[in-house]
Amino acid sequence: MVQDKNFDSSLALLKDGYLFIKNRADKYQSDLFETHLLGEKVICITGKEAAKLFYDPERFKRKGAAPSRVQKTLFGENSIQTMDGKEHIHRKQLFISLMNPLCQKKLAELVRKKLRSSIDNWENTNKVVLFHEAKKILCQVACNWAGVPLQESEIENRAADFSSMVDSFGTVGPRYWKGKIARFKTEEWIKGIIEDVRSGSLETKKDTALYAMAFHMELNGNEMSTQMAAIELINVLRPIVAISTFITFAALALNEHPECKEKLLSGDKSYMEMFAQEVRRYYPFTPFLGARVKKNFVFNELEFERGTLVLLDVYGINHDARIWENPAEFNPERFKLWKGSLFDFIPQGGGDASKTHRCPGEGITLEIIKESLDFLVNDIEFEVPDQNLSYCPVKIPTLPKSGFIMSNIKRKF
Repeated sequence: MVQDKNFDSSLALLKDGYLFIKNRADKYQSDLFETHLLGEKVICITGKEAAKLFYDPERFKRKGAAPSRVQKTLFGENSIQTMDGKEHIHRKQLFISLMNPLCQKKLAELVRKKLRSSIDNWENTNKVVLFHEAKKILCQVACNWAGVPLQESEIENRAADFSSMVDSFGTVGPRYWKGKIARFKTEEWIKGIIEDVRSGSLETKKDTALYAMAFHMELNGNEMSTQMAAIELINVLRPIVAISTFITFAALALNEHPECKEKLLSGDKSYMEMFAQEVRRYYPFTPFLGARVKKNFVFNELEFERGTLVLLDVYGINHDARIWENPAEFNPERFKLWKGSLFDFIPQGGGDASKTHRCPGEGITLEIIKESLDFLVNDIEFEVPDQNLSYCPVKIPTLPKSGFIMSNIKRKF
């Protein structure tokens, strides 16, 4: 096993961000290397074969992989992301049932409708910060679709709290505490709603995520606790709000690649999907994923000991020159030849979503990005004033610094 030369690489991780694993894998010319983070031995892996290995449930487990600080902000404590085996598969089916193609289409249509209804207000506004508008719209849409009551006066604060949970990932200091406070506030809010549904004081349709979480039966025949039902409902809502990051990067890609915009204006649906996929591949979103070795095994003549924390390089695999030709270039056409492998394109995890920890909401993400792209290209015209559109690959998560400011917005028809 190649050994990272630093005694402890925690500061190097903060310094390198999304490039932490990729930089070292390139330096050592190895898809696997050993390092230490916060005093713990960690094996970092990258490449398509490493991704296949990482999603082998016989060799890896998720329990104990996510740090407590991440559970207390991003996932929620003891949520589906920390589960294994039959219990994980059982709860995963609940999420998959809520995110089928029909639900994907419904959510995308709600987003399109909400975006269009915003045009009048945007036309009368000096400037619009797309990221901030997108997260408010997605918060409204997610709650509406899920059956969660949301007052007009709550939208901005609730959207900010969902966003803070995501922004706190991998951080220390004020951003972390802001995310932790946001998690507490949101869990208390959703717990109250779950309790009202269970007591009958709040009616909700049976085909909603709220109803499904409130009355989901575990393998032991019991309902989830109110706390856990709230946590898992948040794990439906929060990722939808997080798509605001992809929407912002999609707008950035349109601005940086005007030749692509011309193709999108033609209404070519296949090109729209290729463009959306390239946004997900090219721009930083998830840096890496963690799991623990379930039992001792040998891979490529290297020993993996039970209990060892292993990090899979998500960003690096999506920028691996062995998989993607000229990976540092933004090129939607590359997806013409992509065959849909489960392990070479993993912006939201790899493997079969019904059996592994791959995000079951990936289809929702793709459909919402496509609808947002179509809106930005075909429904409105706008100017992009001078601003700081750079994003920092060290900051996890990252975003264009300005949030993508639009001005002089006009409806096309």
